[in-house]
Amino acid sequence: MAKIMEGKGLAEDIRDSVKQKVEMLNGMGIEVGLALMLVGDNPSSKQYMAATLKACKGTGIKPYEYKFPESVSINELLNAVHSINNDERIHGLLVFFPLPRRINSRKIVNSILPEKDVDGLGSIPIGKFAAEESTLQLYSEQYDPAITHHLGFLPCTPFGVIRLLEYHKVEIKGKHAVVIGKSLAVGKPLSLMLLTKEATVTICHKETKNLAEMTRQADILCTAAGKPNLITGDMVKDGAVVVDIGINMLENGKVAGDIDFDSVSQKASLVTPVPGGVGPVTIAMLLENTVKSAKARI
Repeated sequence: MAKIMEGKGLAEDIRDSVKQKVEMLNGMGIEVGLALMLVGDNPSSKQYMAATLKACKGTGIKPYEYKFPESVSINELLNAVHSINNDERIHGLLVFFPLPRRINSRKIVNSILPEKDVDGLGSIPIGKFAAEESTLQLYSEQYDPAITHHLGFLPCTPFGVIRLLEYHKVEIKGKHAVVIGKSLAVGKPLSLMLLTKEATVTICHKETKNLAEMTRQADILCTAAGKPNLITGDMVKDGAVVVDIGINMLENGKVAGDIDFDSVSQKASLVTPVPGGVGPVTIAMLLENTVKSAKARI
């Protein structure tokens, strides 16, 4: 039976550190601000926003809410981003995805100043990490915030996965890691981070043939496909570490991940729950990046 790899403990540690830094900055007359941009009424995004607002309140970061109807134009969103870029009260901007399909999401993300792109999804931070210019951030929590400010932030969810694995003493070096999903938000950067940590990495996606054959080879299996019950116990190697990054809103209003938890937990050595696994760490990483942005501008 697998041990539960919960994210609550790590998230609390990160938030406590953030709170101390926010109080220090407050003492210098600096109020740390985070902008949250929500378009439409996507249930997952609304839930994520509510959790982020709660976390901001707990750490002393001031949130600035930007809510738009589904019918918003791309020009309205770009104007809002440019306004946030020029607002000295705001040190970071998080855009909740997905945006309406008619909106060019990459154009929105790339319009965010790199030093305020605390979710780390713009072309500049992603490109610098892929070029191994900012990989130092994976190895030290104590690096100078000015380094991050210059090189760009690492994407919160995949970096949170790495931090969670290390928090639970999971050895990454030399292991075979299988990542399901190739999105720019999770799959691609997570694969690069695991590769940087010297794992052997296999990337799977919706066109992968014989998925179970691939997943049964994994020492570390990470799934971010957004498909409930995609991974069942017979697809997991005995003793594997399973990280479920999937977020799926079920018809009954509950949140589920990508794995069949009951069967997978019979085979894995460690497994993350949904909710309560990667999610809290992602939000904590977002707050950590925001306070680093504020510190770098002192």
